Amino acid sequence: MHTENKDRIQFGTKLIHAKTDIGSHYGAVNVPIYQVSTFHQDVEADNRYDYSRSGNPTREALEQTVAQLEGGSAGFAFASGMAAIASVLCLFKSGDEIIVSHDSYGGTYRVLTQLFSRFGIKTLFVDTTDLAEIEKAVTPNTKGLYIESPSNPFLNVTDIKEASAIAKKHGLITIVDNTFMTPYLQQPLALGADIVIHSATKYIGGHSDVVAGVVVTASEELGKEVKFVQNAFGAVLGPQDSWLLLRGIKTLKVRLEQQQQTAEKLAQWLKEHPLVEHVYYPGLTDHPHHELSKKQASGFGAIISFAVKDEEAAHHFLKTVSLPSVGVSLGGVESILTHPATMSHASIPKETREERGITGSLLRLSVGLEEPEDLQADFAHALESSLISVKTP
Repeated sequence: MHTENKDRIQFGTKLIHAKTDIGSHYGAVNVPIYQVSTFHQDVEADNRYDYSRSGNPTREALEQTVAQLEGGSAGFAFASGMAAIASVLCLFKSGDEIIVSHDSYGGTYRVLTQLFSRFGIKTLFVDTTDLAEIEKAVTPNTKGLYIESPSNPFLNVTDIKEASAIAKKHGLITIVDNTFMTPYLQQPLALGADIVIHSATKYIGGHSDVVAGVVVTASEELGKEVKFVQNAFGAVLGPQDSWLLLRGIKTLKVRLEQQQQTAEKLAQWLKEHPLVEHVYYPGLTDHPHHELSKKQASGFGAIISFAVKDEEAAHHFLKTVSLPSVGVSLGGVESILTHPATMSHASIPKETREERGITGSLLRLSVGLEEPEDLQADFAHALESSLISVKTP
């Protein structure tokens, strides 16, 4: 394929044919796994690689791929999503303040309030869906705006373009966690963000077999700063796991297309079920941010949160369903059910969780590739048996 044609290809094709600058050996159609720690140095040449913490061909192929998919200047791969988040937060220094979406992943809350707070970095949790709240929270010490959109677990949607404009006006770095949407559905850099973060464990990997994180920067300048932190801090992704992500990412579009179709059907069905108290999914027309989601993304994603009657009903549901896995992750080919209060958001103090609405009755569903009819039948059985269980003395 000629270079000029490659520049014009559509996203689904780009997933397969991203330019990596990593030469294939012997005509290999995939990037080889360079499972090495060090590289022989030619003392008379400018060597591209010297030590795998500083750079590895397989990891670099992944980093170049995600940078192209997000439309960014540079990409970086880390040992986990939290390693990616923590490395980006290393861009800030003592005395800096960061505005953060109050509806955020528990691990993000923990690292900000229990680790980076030790270094004098202050976090202000605000409702970033309310642009006036962002503006009101800015002080002379504010240096960053950290957004989850859609948020975890309530799928609240922040106007990334407008929020980024506010941040730029005040000289802040805008960081967006794009894990739930992936670059296929949403590209925050094109909306004005400076940095995008993914827990690549989720949709980018897609098969629940690798733990990883990726970061993409809009500018070369920020890229150099993140590169310094990556090399100095050393929380890099290994070549084997980099290769697994390169393999998984090729099916991102087809996986998400199917998962979204099923999610939309399930969300509508759950909304109409008499035993479900509330459904949180941007694809529902009564979701408060439905129109905004349509405007800034090309889909609604495949995560649904929903509340049942009480904590007892939620626990019975988790014990009774047979198809989804019950666990703390998402984005895999199998459906995964999470109980945020005791799993993904357990690190947030109970009082704070409940203030934010994360009660024992809330469940989060990552829709997989099972047939929608089978998932619906499984859920119907679990919900109805929950009612029977509650009524039985």
